[in-house]
Formats: sequence, structure tokens, C-alpha cells
Amino acid sequence: MDQEPPRYGQRADEEQGGERPVCPRHPDTVAYVSCSRCHRPACPRCQVQAPVGVQCVDCARQARLEAERRGGGVRGRSSLFPRAGALPVTWTLIAVNLVVFVLQWLLPNQLVTRELAYIPVLTASEPWRMLTSGFVHAGIAHILLNMYSLYIFGQALEPRMGRWRFLAVFLLSVLGGSAAVLLLSPPYTLVLGASGGVFGLFGAFFAWTRFRGGDTRALVILIAVNLVFGFVVPGIAWQAHIGGLVVGALVAWLFELAARGRRRSGRGASRR
Repeated sequence: MDQEPPRYGQRADEEQGGERPVCPRHPDTVAYVSCSRCHRPACPRCQVQAPVGVQCVDCARQARLEAERRGGGVRGRSSLFPRAGALPVTWTLIAVNLVVFVLQWLLPNQLVTRELAYIPVLTASEPWRMLTSGFVHAGIAHILLNMYSLYIFGQALEPRMGRWRFLAVFLLSVLGGSAAVLLLSPPYTLVLGASGGVFGLFGAFFAWTRFRGGDTRALVILIAVNLVFGFVVPGIAWQAHIGGLVVGALVAWLFELAARGRRRSGRGASRR
């Protein structure tokens, strides 16, 4: 029975039935972290931290050369930084939040807040509030903090996960945050803000990195600090933070399991 020869960076024993990806530069090292540019495995010795994900040393070097050819020095725009057009979902979510926030200030009698914020007692009669509450905010500091976090993690996740998966993680995390409020808060609690979705991105980035064997220690500290902040500062719905975090991690993990299954199926289909 004919078989394809092992691909570059792949060991013969993997081709014969193993599933562990190995680093092209160090074939004896298992590498579950993939380069965000060429998608080849990269072991810790070959990983270069980029503003968007991790790149292998070859791609990082190529990116620097391309930036120098396009203009060099400070004037050249490195390809490591995503263009605004490369983050359509992130920018759309930010724009929607900002438009809604402006309407909150323009329309009288807190009309937007009263119609869109989530109140658990209204879940049965107005279930859409579980989602719309993620697009209204209590003040300038509230929306600026959430939009900044959305932008930072949008840079990290949207190019990796893809537009629709990234959008699904955010929206399902908002719903997960509202569901946690429904289960853990008094029925007349008023909840608003995108923090459930933002914490969902925290969880998704943790799951995505952990799934590939990356170092998550700094991210765990960041998540812990933000969770504690929600407990010690009054007026913050820590329930939404926990719900969004759990749902975001779970959804991202399921996406990665499905992607790994497709990759395995593709490798199996190439044999004859």
C-alpha cells in the first residue's frame, strides 16, 4: 500500500500512527504550539512572541525582512501588527457598543438602558436582554475598559480562530454571563456591560493556548486579578465574569477539538 513520504518536520513514527506534532528545527521535540503565520509546530526554543500570537523563528525573520523592504526603520509597518481591516468582528463589536453608548446619553429617561439591560426576573418574558445587556454600559470608564480589553484580545484571537468562531465565543460568553447572573443573583439585579463577553475571551485565549501546550501562567494571573477585582469592588457582577469565563473557555476548547478531528481526518484521507 502506497503512502506519502513524511512531510517536512514530521517524524516517520508519527506518519505510521502517532499524533504528536514535532518541531521542524528540532525533530526530537514535541511541539503543540503552532506558528500563527506558517502554522508549522514550534518548540519553546523556536517560538518568537509576536503582538498577535507566536511565530517560529523563520517567520519572524521573514516578517522583519519584509518590513525593511517596504520602507525600513520606524516608517515601515511590520506585518506582525494586524491592519484594522484584519479585525472586522472586533471593530464591529466595538462600534456597536460605542453607538449604543452614545444613544444611552442622547435618548431621555434612560430609555436604552431600561430596554436593553438584563434583569433576571424578566428572563421568561424578555429573553433577548440576556444578549443585549452586553452592549450597554454604566459610564465612560466602564465602556473604555471593556472596549480596550475587547481590542487587545480581539487582536490575539480573531486572526487565529477566524471571524465567525471569534464572534460565537463573544456572544455565547455574554449569554453565559447572563445565565450565571440568573442562577446566582437576586431576581431584580440590574446587569449591563460587555464584561461577560470579555471574560469569555479571557477563557478562550486560555483554552486556545493550553490546548497547544503554551505557557498560560501570565494569563492565569491576569484572570485571577480581574476576578478578585469583581469580588472586592461593589457594584460589579462577578457572576457574569465567571459565567462568561467558563463558557468562553468551553466553546474555544470545543472548536479546537473539532479542528483537531478535521486535521486527523485529513491526514487519514491522504493515505491510500
